[in-house]
Amino acid sequence: MGVEASRAVVRLARLPLDLAADGVGQLTGLLDRALHGRPTGPGDPFPADSGIPVLLVHGLADGASVIPPLERELRGDGVGPFIPVACNAFGQDIRTAARAMGERVEQACAHGGGRTAVVIGYSLGGLIARYYVQRLGGDAHVPLVITLATPHGGTATALLAPAHPLLRQLRPGSDLLTELAEPAPGCRTQFVAFYSDLDEAVIPATRGRIDHPDLKARNVLVPGVGHLTLPLHRPVIDETRALLAAAQAMFAVCTPNGDGPRPGGQVARDTVADSP
Repeated sequence: MGVEASRAVVRLARLPLDLAADGVGQLTGLLDRALHGRPTGPGDPFPADSGIPVLLVHGLADGASVIPPLERELRGDGVGPFIPVACNAFGQDIRTAARAMGERVEQACAHGGGRTAVVIGYSLGGLIARYYVQRLGGDAHVPLVITLATPHGGTATALLAPAHPLLRQLRPGSDLLTELAEPAPGCRTQFVAFYSDLDEAVIPATRGRIDHPDLKARNVLVPGVGHLTLPLHRPVIDETRALLAAAQAMFAVCTPNGDGPRPGGQVARDTVADSP
């Protein structure tokens, strides 16, 4: 806990600057895409890829350093389009962000002829994705959610963080986390949660797991890597690619009205990815 705590203090000290930089980066990216005629928002056209849509949802900060290289690593095997989703940290809570992300998911599904999509959420993005499928009916559109370093049970670092609405929702026992702990009978989505024993942002590390009796979840322990390192750690990339390839195979045989096969569920259990 000593190493985790010291890293958490450093991260908390720079968090306000990270949030500000992330917000400016999102705005700069939107302006750049607008100036060059590229997509800028939910109403813009999707890429022409014909595979299963994969939405990549980043968290509070560090999205620019994680999502683009993650997308590059995951491309191939007929999967895609890959659709980055930037949930601006200012003026939103997780519920609002989940509704906004859900609109993007449903647009992607409609673009694919009414079929399904996969969502990969990094850090806070994983909670946004989980809220959408568990509480807003998103399991009808998303058969698979992969979360990377997500504080599913909250995190002690949020108790010391600035009083931002999103950060308050990450405190253990918050109203939002209490809501996610409520029964979710019939939720069809398969979850795979990658978490680390050295995550300096998710403390204690076990809060990166999904432990819910109604959810089909597999928890994957990734030993010896940090919060920023986990999404791009080679064993995590390799297993995520395998999950996407399996989802793509099912996508190829699904009927457009969603009556085709969906990933089969398993009771929650732990697996361990290779250490560095």
